[in-house]
Amino acid sequence: MSEAVIAVEAPGVPAPGASGARQFWRRLRTQRAALVAAVVVALLVLVALAAPLLTAVEGQDPTTYHPSLVDSARGGVPIGSFGGVSADHWLGVEPQTGRDLFARLVHGARVSLGVALAATVVQVTIGVVVGVAAALGSRWVDQLLSRFTDVIVAMPLMIMALALLAIVPSSFPRPVLVALVIGLIAWGNIAKIVRAQTLTLKGLDYVAAARLSGWGTWRIARRELLPGIAAPVITYAALLVPVNISVEAALSFLGVGVKPPTPSWGQMLTAADVWYQAAPQYLLLPAGALFVTVLALTVLGDGVRTALDPRAASRLRVGTGRKRAAKA
Repeated sequence: MSEAVIAVEAPGVPAPGASGARQFWRRLRTQRAALVAAVVVALLVLVALAAPLLTAVEGQDPTTYHPSLVDSARGGVPIGSFGGVSADHWLGVEPQTGRDLFARLVHGARVSLGVALAATVVQVTIGVVVGVAAALGSRWVDQLLSRFTDVIVAMPLMIMALALLAIVPSSFPRPVLVALVIGLIAWGNIAKIVRAQTLTLKGLDYVAAARLSGWGTWRIARRELLPGIAAPVITYAALLVPVNISVEAALSFLGVGVKPPTPSWGQMLTAADVWYQAAPQYLLLPAGALFVTVLALTVLGDGVRTALDPRAASRLRVGTGRKRAAKA
């Protein structure tokens, strides 16, 4: 019964199911920038997943040194034009070591995207659990969880991450550790969003009807509240991924993130800061990949937000209509 009430009394919350998915896809298709960004993100994910296959086709790997391909007399500058680009090394080689840049770039995509996605999953999971528990719990539970969330939000992410990553033994898998540290420190904002949205939904009639029918608190949360908060959670998660990619790159750039020989874009930028004149491609390739990835994910996240929020889509149509009328 309560599912039927959702569609009638919660027009701002898309009802779950195939019709909601179709509406979301129809709204997303009207945003060309978001579609282009989605294609770019899909290609990046495909490259990251197929990194071993791509490097096998090239015949290289990200860790093998090629000292014969660098000029030791000039400090290790790659031999040849464009940083040693050839049929065997599609994007050239790394200065000093001669490691293949294409192999390190595509394998670095696996680390950077994997860490960002894993950290986002941890953040969303903790944020949703804490936010829903605070909204549905007693007054003292709400106060306790809210104050704890305020403390988490106030923590400086980079400083805390630097401290935690510096004291953990190096034997612990570094990509997993970076993802856990980011996720465990930066879940406060999403918990606040979930708590506010849950408090709003808790006062609606369809939730009251479910409570009067004898449903327990967590059954109401699972069946009635979680579908209602899905849209803002998905929107915020889509915007968290590019932020987490930047954080991982910054931590690796500072030397406390992913450790060699595992490649990551931030780590490549760290090693390239003294080679921007002698071998500019060594700096430009990871920086360009990082820029394109963050930009595409940000545009896609904004498109997802508009597609999941019918009011935003309505405002967009109204604004477009007014502009057309003014031009006419």
